[in-house]
Amino acid sequence: MTNTGRFAPSPTGDFHLGNLRTAILAWAWARASGRRFVLRIEDIDRARAGSADRQIADLEAIGIDWDGDPLVQTTRANAHEAALEDLAARGLLFECYCSRRDIREAASAPHVPPGHYPGTCLSLSEEERRARREALAALGRAPALRLAAPCSTWTVTDELYGDYTGPVDHFVVRRADGVPAYNLAAVVDDAFQGVDQVVRGCDLLSQAPAQAQLAHLLGAPVPTYAHVPLALSRSGARLAKRDGAVTLRDLRDLGWSASDVVAFIGESLGVSGARRASDIARALGIEGLRALPTDPWVVTPPTGRQA
Repeated sequence: MTNTGRFAPSPTGDFHLGNLRTAILAWAWARASGRRFVLRIEDIDRARAGSADRQIADLEAIGIDWDGDPLVQTTRANAHEAALEDLAARGLLFECYCSRRDIREAASAPHVPPGHYPGTCLSLSEEERRARREALAALGRAPALRLAAPCSTWTVTDELYGDYTGPVDHFVVRRADGVPAYNLAAVVDDAFQGVDQVVRGCDLLSQAPAQAQLAHLLGAPVPTYAHVPLALSRSGARLAKRDGAVTLRDLRDLGWSASDVVAFIGESLGVSGARRASDIARALGIEGLRALPTDPWVVTPPTGRQA
């Protein structure tokens, strides 16, 4: 099972217009390039009751379909643990005893890329590790596991940004609470679902090199990426529910149908008269998708019925 695109939302609330736009683009890119399309519910970090069902209903309402049943990430715990064991057996993991404050203070050093782990626990002696492990245990805490990344940078191919080279951090692969981290789970599950094309928001472009290197280390195919523009409010912040009527449910209260919402999203992509996701996919085609501008979509939330 290969040649697959995907959409992998976290069930933390209702989709806003930007989420729906990204979903349409991910679906359109997969279908236009002759791929399967799968849906994964990434509930490993947190989930809000009922969100996954509402998200699925929203995708169906705008005309997005998928191949097979949605995959729920928390059902994949055994596979995530197996990947951790494989990395550990090859000496590619190390325990991290740092608190968030420790990392924040150490990461202010001038040689550390912004937001990256400074390598505090990477080269500790076994005696130092034992002492720090015991100190954490006395506090009722356990160490996290981080990847001992063999390369400090990695290059990925992006449909909109071309070859993109970014720094690779010694990122967390298992949190201190024992839960596999998002970066590990996403890579393992993409491989399981045959995903070789990842279309998602451009805010995740900087994570792609680390995820691609991890896929390589696990012997999984490295996907091609397409990091599409985000939807922003008029203030320049990420679009959020506080910005007005930005979800399907909000817009229905204003008299908008799901087809009206698709039309609104289509206009933002230069497509007029769209009523279903397939209309946008057909109008853009693969060349139109590859020619998308990387500028953000600045959204003025609707206030009345779509004309």
